[in-house]
Amino acid sequence: MDRRTLSAYDRGAAAFARAWEAQPVPSDMQAVVRRFFKAGPTADVGCGSGRDTAWLNKNGFPTIGYDASDGLLLEAQRLHPGVQFEKAALPALHGIADDSFVNVLCETVIMHLAPAAIAPSIRRLLETLRPGGTLYLSWRVTGGADQRDEQGRLYTALDPAIVFQALAPADVLLDEHPVSIASGKTVRRVVARKFGDW
Repeated sequence: MDRRTLSAYDRGAAAFARAWEAQPVPSDMQAVVRRFFKAGPTADVGCGSGRDTAWLNKNGFPTIGYDASDGLLLEAQRLHPGVQFEKAALPALHGIADDSFVNVLCETVIMHLAPAAIAPSIRRLLETLRPGGTLYLSWRVTGGADQRDEQGRLYTALDPAIVFQALAPADVLLDEHPVSIASGKTVRRVVARKFGDW
């Protein structure tokens, strides 16, 4: 995770969590999850306030939420008691074993990574999946050059080719460019299934 971005999330964790929890229900993301995810252990990588982790758990996908920000993890635990949250950061995701999950959700996270960390992060996300497991990956579309917002968060203008090259061990099932219902921002949304059977 980009250090200035992580610092912004730690510093403003309560405000970010309030804002995310107040957003419209991400029914577009939820519809994609229902369409492609299979029953089984699930990870929400970059879980933020824990909103999506809690929804996944309530909808048949036993989920652990992971985040790099101590501040956001505290907010997630406060807002969603009874849901499991743990610290882990891309690209390494230390503490998560290979082949751990049937599904991985990584919603609008990789745009906060430096360009050199994007491909290793995607490869690591795939490693945490069982053969035949499903990865949901999305990022906010940033045109032109990398940008930082007023809080200092990095938005990398990433080349999608980097993403799809890193997804070589998987079959891409969905690739779309919607406006997110929750944020009102244009995102790139990709769903990929890791080769193999489980």
